[in-house]
Amino acid sequence: MERNTKSMIFSLQVIAYKGYMKVLKVAAKVIPMPKPTLFTGAGSSLELCDAMAQMGMKRVLIVTDTVLIKLGLLDAIQTSLSDNDVEYVIYDGVLPDPTYAQVESGLALYKSHACDAILAVGGGSPIDAAKVIAARVNNRREIKKLTGLFRVWKAPAPLFAIPTTAGTGSEVTIAAVVSDPVTHKKTPLIDPKLVPMMASLDASLMTGLPAHVTSATGMDALTHAVEAFISKNASADTDAYAIAATRLIMQNLSKVVLDGSDLKARHNMAMASYYAGLAFTKASLGYVHAISHNLGAKYGTPHGLANAIVLPYVLNYSKAEIVPRLAELSRACGFGAGGDTDEALGQGFIEHIQEMLKEYGIASQLDVLKLEDVPELAKAALTEAHFNYPVPKYMNQDQCESLIKQMLVA
Repeated sequence: MERNTKSMIFSLQVIAYKGYMKVLKVAAKVIPMPKPTLFTGAGSSLELCDAMAQMGMKRVLIVTDTVLIKLGLLDAIQTSLSDNDVEYVIYDGVLPDPTYAQVESGLALYKSHACDAILAVGGGSPIDAAKVIAARVNNRREIKKLTGLFRVWKAPAPLFAIPTTAGTGSEVTIAAVVSDPVTHKKTPLIDPKLVPMMASLDASLMTGLPAHVTSATGMDALTHAVEAFISKNASADTDAYAIAATRLIMQNLSKVVLDGSDLKARHNMAMASYYAGLAFTKASLGYVHAISHNLGAKYGTPHGLANAIVLPYVLNYSKAEIVPRLAELSRACGFGAGGDTDEALGQGFIEHIQEMLKEYGIASQLDVLKLEDVPELAKAALTEAHFNYPVPKYMNQDQCESLIKQMLVA
């Protein structure tokens, strides 16, 4: 009796979730989604610096991290700004999964030096932190009051982005994720105003990435593309971007993992990340990200790595509902034979991802995951997913716990 009651309640909840997702789908069609002016190719980061000067920027806050500073990755950018008579101050206090405190520190530096623009250089963490700093410049409310949908009411400070990884697509998305120091949960800000004015995809800045970072960030981009493609809010436009991203990743990720200096493959991965960002900005994400966000918040698991581990499990769980979509991705990537059924192609797509993980040395289990944490992780993941993501197949608490338990080290 109790099981039937719980099942009935969940069925009613799913109806409500689906209704809300339809509202979000309409909103995504109606609300304009800006794209940054894009500079591409080796050296394009310097073109962006020139453009900033031409726009009249005089003093820029560069948001980055200490690793990139030590590697000298910003040297040419700093020189270009100076040559253009643009002053700059560097904030390199951003860590993986940036916190409210890191954002406030960057904001204080922006104000104390009377900056008039922000340049984010780095992976997803510096770019996300820069987005929130930019939002806080003109929106005086505390960060917590800016989280959620469309709560950045005033235009942010002028924002520019130079990604140094091919993964998050943050240079084109309407979202930024920061960590709440009280709850230790990742909290998203989602607003079209967060999209940078300009971005550069400069593959020459990515050639020194270690193989393990390259593979994890590449799998992050693949997850964006695949979750956007199987989303119930997918459209013809988002499908085109998701297919393009998936095809480029399947053709180029292994190349750059093996040879990080392959400039053409690096460029293709940067474009794939950008396309995947465009896809999920409108189509949204799913359970992979919901679970991964909470693994990151709980254990500090790098986001790309968490996505890579979780992706095959969620695809297998959802398989009955997404076989035709996975088959379409398989065909687009040239997998399988011409006469293969959708079922064979869909299963083959999942198996191809699993083979990629083996090739890159990414385990199928997570060694930090603890059995006693599973109920809490599942509850938090479902809360995030059901109020944000138009998933193709819903799962309840027990099903989510069962899925997460598959990632326990035996």
